[in-house]
Amino acid sequence: MLTKQISIQKSEANWDELLLLVHQGNEIIIMNGDETIARMTSAETGSQLPISERILGAHPGAWMSDDFDTPLLS
Repeated sequence: MLTKQISIQKSEANWDELLLLVHQGNEIIIMNGDETIARMTSAETGSQLPISERILGAHPGAWMSDDFDTPLLS
């Protein structure tokens, strides 16, 4: 897999080309100066990442509101 860095300004002008590179299995890193803004990978590549197992009690003291699933807007 090839990784290519591109500035945010150039990414806007070359969107079709970037999507083609990602579709071919490459990774695109969009930069704003020295700061990484985004990382583009194909959906197939991303779905191959391992899913970590959830562990009950891993976050002691964490709680969920009784109304967490109540609609925010009526």
